[in-house]
Parts: sequence; C-alpha cells; structure tokens
Amino acid sequence: MRVNLHIDGQPVAVPMGCTVAVALAISGNGVSRMSVRGQARAPLCGMGVCQECRVSVDGLRQLACQTQCTEGMQVERTL
Repeated sequence: MRVNLHIDGQPVAVPMGCTVAVALAISGNGVSRMSVRGQARAPLCGMGVCQECRVSVDGLRQLACQTQCTEGMQVERTL
C-alpha cells in the first residue's frame, strides 16, 4: 500500500509505514532544511537526537525521522 502526501506542495507517494525522512529521500531531495549559514541539512542520526531533520508537518514543527507519513500530510522544508 502507498501513502500520498505533499512535500513543498509536490505530490509524493511512499510505502505505508515510512517516516517523513524516508519520504524526503524518495522525493529525490533528502534535504530537510538550510542552516543559518545556508548549508543544506538532512536527517543524520535517525533517532531524533541531532535535530537536523526539522520540518513543518501540517503546520507544526516535527522531526522527520520520528514522524510517520499519513495520507494527505503536508510537509514543508525550511529552505
């Protein structure tokens, strides 16, 4: 089964059970945010410690590696 969501307004279909971090990678650009110095950041630790995967999910700040994808979810990266 697939889950349909949007990343930065673009539709993405991912396997059910995936995290948002996986959806970012599947979408072809695993970047989750830009640092204050303009460097691309992406999920690093995969367990919520490093905070590199912060994204907005349905308007709330979430960790992509800890958030399971749900149907219709709206994900916005901070780029």
